[in-house]
Amino acid sequence: MSWFDGLLHPIMVVVSFIMVQFHALFVALGLGEDSGWAWTLSIVGLVIVIRIALIPLFFRQIKASRGMQLLAPEMQAIQKKYKGKSDPASREAMSRETMELYRKHGTNPFASCLPILLQSPIFFALFRVLNSVPQVASGAMDPIGPLTQSLAQSFDAATIFGAPLSATFMKASEHPGAELQIRLVSVVLIIAMSATTFLTQRQLTMKNMPPAALQGPMAQQQKILLYVLPLIFAFSGVNFPIGVLIYWTTTNLWSMGQQFYTIRRMPAPGSQAELAMKERKAKKAAAKGVIEDAPAPQIEEKPRAGQRQQPKRKDRAKPVTKPGDAAPMKSGIEEDPGPSDAAPVKPPTKPKK
Repeated sequence: MSWFDGLLHPIMVVVSFIMVQFHALFVALGLGEDSGWAWTLSIVGLVIVIRIALIPLFFRQIKASRGMQLLAPEMQAIQKKYKGKSDPASREAMSRETMELYRKHGTNPFASCLPILLQSPIFFALFRVLNSVPQVASGAMDPIGPLTQSLAQSFDAATIFGAPLSATFMKASEHPGAELQIRLVSVVLIIAMSATTFLTQRQLTMKNMPPAALQGPMAQQQKILLYVLPLIFAFSGVNFPIGVLIYWTTTNLWSMGQQFYTIRRMPAPGSQAELAMKERKAKKAAAKGVIEDAPAPQIEEKPRAGQRQQPKRKDRAKPVTKPGDAAPMKSGIEEDPGPSDAAPVKPPTKPKK
């Protein structure tokens, strides 16, 4: 056993245990013990168990993705601020402001990769289990947990559309009489795996991102990954056992359904999915005769019983005072007296001698 197998051995035991338990369940339901569909559905059951266990991480991934979308404009402002500056001080300042921005929004670009990173050991463990099935079946290798020699022989003899589950496209010649079936099934599954990988990434990036997040260097990197990842799976898939291709295609289909539900119910602010959700709600409201966003009627408040209503002050014309009239009473507010209408008083003149 290599050091890599020794490192993956605990995970390989868990993978074998889940598959054996599902195989026993489907045999009890009426499928044959050596049926390829019983073992294929066991792989599907393995996917379901793993993805249910990863649901908390999936919501954390969605939260991290939305956080990255919301901070995209601020990230572009930082990149524009330090554009063309390659000195160490500017790089350090840009990194410091970027990390501060991540802390402010409570997100991290690596959090969106957690489900894929945690699935990688399981993926490699399943890969090693399926590659080891012929050796366990022949007795050249010890059983892998509950996957005994008899169960390994059953798995090795199981076929789907005439192709063994442990066979690969590149090693189809090791199974005389089934080479054509192996290559056809492998090609179909490789195309399905690559297509579902592309659609899953496109669904997350194009429909659940605001327009601001679709611009800038980060968006360009995501677009590149959108087309590069399916190509990587397409070229590497020729070395994957058919059982692994089934596992990865089923995982992508689960991810598409899970993302579709999440994006439909909880879309990112400003995305196309949010606009579509508002349109659906508006159509439902219109069908029920409810008008949304109608102005609320203003209720005029009346004074309570027993409460004296204060009179409002009105500007009245000032009375014109005439000579001899009594001066009007002064109120508490001092007013500018203004010009008087009374005739001016002449100073007394001296009598003539």
